[in-house]
Amino acid sequence: MVEQKRKPLPVVPANKSRNHQQADSNALTAGTAVALVKRTKTEIEDVTSGISEIMRTGPKRTSGLQAPIMHLTGHSREITSCRFSPSGEHIASGSADAKVFLWNTYGECGNYGVLQGHKSGVLEVQWMPGGERLVTASADKTVAIWDAQTGERLRRGKRHTAAVNSCCPLSWGTGDDNLFASASDDGTAYVWDARERHPVAELDNSSVPLTSVVAAPSGNTVYTGCLDNNITAWDIRTLAPVHVLRGHSDTVMGLAISPKTGNYLLSTSLDSSVRLWDLRPYCRTANRCERVFTGAPHGFEKNLIRPAFNCDESMAASGSVDRTLTVWNMRTGEIKYKLPGHKGCVTQVDFHPKEPIVLSGSTDKTMFLGEI
Repeated sequence: MVEQKRKPLPVVPANKSRNHQQADSNALTAGTAVALVKRTKTEIEDVTSGISEIMRTGPKRTSGLQAPIMHLTGHSREITSCRFSPSGEHIASGSADAKVFLWNTYGECGNYGVLQGHKSGVLEVQWMPGGERLVTASADKTVAIWDAQTGERLRRGKRHTAAVNSCCPLSWGTGDDNLFASASDDGTAYVWDARERHPVAELDNSSVPLTSVVAAPSGNTVYTGCLDNNITAWDIRTLAPVHVLRGHSDTVMGLAISPKTGNYLLSTSLDSSVRLWDLRPYCRTANRCERVFTGAPHGFEKNLIRPAFNCDESMAASGSVDRTLTVWNMRTGEIKYKLPGHKGCVTQVDFHPKEPIVLSGSTDKTMFLGEI
């Protein structure tokens, strides 16, 4: 197994903390200004006891993590993708070291499995809806589906002629663990069935490289991000494009679809913007772009940076080249959190499906788990 390191927040003694001293000073000043009647000895003891309890226990915890922040290490090269399992109990991470690591979310966040078989970097990893299988896309021109329980590779797709940048479960809304899609630099997106050797459908994008792919909950529509700055919606039943989302001024680098309703799409781009698209049939904006988020820049590295929605679709998040994870209020567009810690570009963000926990992976070869 791969060694993981846990780095909880350090506990600073009260007599060495400037913030604690300031808090005590503010408390005394506020008390003096407000309390016009002399307090009894009992009241003073109650207040002192409350302050001591806060200093002893720290801020209120919001998750089941062992510590508010967990630092996971073990990959030998940059992390390109990381995801929570549908239950939230496990994490899968893919890396340029051609390996997929499986981790426990809780406790010591132990690394309990390694999936090996790709001959080049893993560019994306996704859990299938049942939580017992994984699908991976690789720079070795293949896509693979794995048994997450045994580590066995169940099927490898070899139809692509260039690096496979992205993959996704096709029918996560219906719970089908066999159907998935892939998108490649060769300009094609394929639909695969784990029970078949060859792809069951092909989406041809005129040989313009595809960088990302996601599917609607029903599995009837697939969205692909492209080098031509656009996002194309494809009808799987007719294999024809339905509409094109235009607005980015540079290559689309990552896509995410809202998990609760499937009504919204999030996209990142080399133009350093993150856009929110309205996918509902009757949209109030002509180009379907609901909002543009700023504050998460791309850089000359041109990494595939993948965004995420939280489980109730109230927040959107993305990594960036400035080594931070940015979380926005999805309704107002305001930045809620700007989370530092990584020493390299943050390439992947994911929210826990049940708790207020955010996961990030980076080119610094590490991941952070943090409660928000």
